Amino acid sequence: MNLHEYQGKTILKQFGVAIPEGVVVESPDAALEAAKQIKNKTGTDSWAVKAQIHAGGRGKGGGVRIASSPEEAYSHAKNIIGMTLVTHQTGPAGKLVQKVLVEQGIFYPGESEVSEFYMSVLLDRERGRNIIIYSTEGGMDIEAVAEKTPHLIYREEVDPAAGLLAFQARKIAFNLGLEGKAYKEMVRFVMALYRSYEQSDASLFEINPVFKTSDNLILAADAKVVLDDNSLFRHPDYAEMRDITEEDPAEVEAGKHDLNFVKLDGNVGCMVNGAGLAMATMDIIKLSGGDPANFLDVGGTANAGTVEAGFRIILKDPNVKAILINIFGGIVRCDRVAQGIVDAYKSIGDIEVPVIVRLQGTNATEAKQLIDESGLKVYSAVTLQESADLVKKVVQ
Repeated sequence: MNLHEYQGKTILKQFGVAIPEGVVVESPDAALEAAKQIKNKTGTDSWAVKAQIHAGGRGKGGGVRIASSPEEAYSHAKNIIGMTLVTHQTGPAGKLVQKVLVEQGIFYPGESEVSEFYMSVLLDRERGRNIIIYSTEGGMDIEAVAEKTPHLIYREEVDPAAGLLAFQARKIAFNLGLEGKAYKEMVRFVMALYRSYEQSDASLFEINPVFKTSDNLILAADAKVVLDDNSLFRHPDYAEMRDITEEDPAEVEAGKHDLNFVKLDGNVGCMVNGAGLAMATMDIIKLSGGDPANFLDVGGTANAGTVEAGFRIILKDPNVKAILINIFGGIVRCDRVAQGIVDAYKSIGDIEVPVIVRLQGTNATEAKQLIDESGLKVYSAVTLQESADLVKKVVQ
C-alpha cells in the first residue's frame, strides 16, 4: 500500500526520525492558516507547499513550490490544489491533486553548509536481506546519478536476524562524509529510519533528500513509503491511511471481490486461478502475438460470482480485444467453473469480445461439453497450444 508523503512522515516521527514541521490541507485558506501556525511554532520565514499524490517527480512537474510568506503559500496552494500533475511516474494522464503539505522551510538560498543525501531501505529478495541504499548525491536527479555515476551509490546489507548494528550506521555516516555533530545526528537518523522500516512492516522507505541543515541537523525532507499489504492486519491505524482515490479503480473494485488484479497495457484480458498459472498464461498470450491486459487471479475457489466480477472488471478496459480464461480444476471442479462462466456470461448480457476458455483437471471433459453446448460466443480449448492458437486467431 502506497502512502502520501505526509503519512509516511507521520510514521517516521513515531519512530524518532526528525522531520520538518508540517500540516496537510485541502484548501488555499487552510494553507494560509497552516503557514501562520508553523511560523508561530518554529519561527521560520519560508515554507514548502507540496502536492500530495502517489508519484515521484513532483518538483519537476510544478507540484512543489517555495513560499516566502503565508500569503505566497496561499497563492501556491491555490495553483496546486485542483491541478492535474504530470510527472515521469504518473504517465501522460497525470494525477489530480486534492491536498498539499505546507511545511517548514529548511533550505535557505545562499547557504553553503547544507547537503542533500539519498537513502532508502528495502528488501533484497535475491540475498534474503534488508538493504540500505544511500548516496551523497541526493535530490531530484538520483536516477541520473545511478545511471551515470553508479560508484556514488552505496549499499549496506542488514541481516534481518541481527538487525542494523551500530557500526553499520556509523559506516554510513562516514561514507557520507560527515563529522562532528552531523555525523552523530546521521547515525541516529539511520538507526531510527531502519527501525521505522522494520517495525511498520514496510516494503520500502525512500528518503530523498535526507537534508543536513546549516546547523548540522539531519531531517527527512521527503518520504516515499510502501507498506506490505499482507501485514496491515497488524497495523489497523496504517490501514486507515489508504487513499483509494490514488489507486486504479479496477484494482479497487477487484479488491472488493477478493480478486488479485493488476492492470496492464495489453489487449488480451486473462482470468486464471493461481499466480504461477497466471504468469504462464501471460507468457502464452505474449507468444501468441497478443499482449496481456491484466493479471487476474481468481483463487482456488472460483464460482459464478467471482467469474462475473472478473468479467466485469476486465471488460471495463476498452483496449481488451479478447479474454482468455485458463483454470486448473484441482480444489474446484472444472464443470462448476464452466457453469459459473456460462451463468456470468448470461448475467452480464452481450459480451462483444471473444472469450477463450481452457479448463483442465477434475471433470474437464464435462466442463468442455458445458461450454460447447452453451450456445454462447465462447471458444473452448484443451491444451495451452490450442489456447495460444485461438488467441492469435481472434486478436489479428
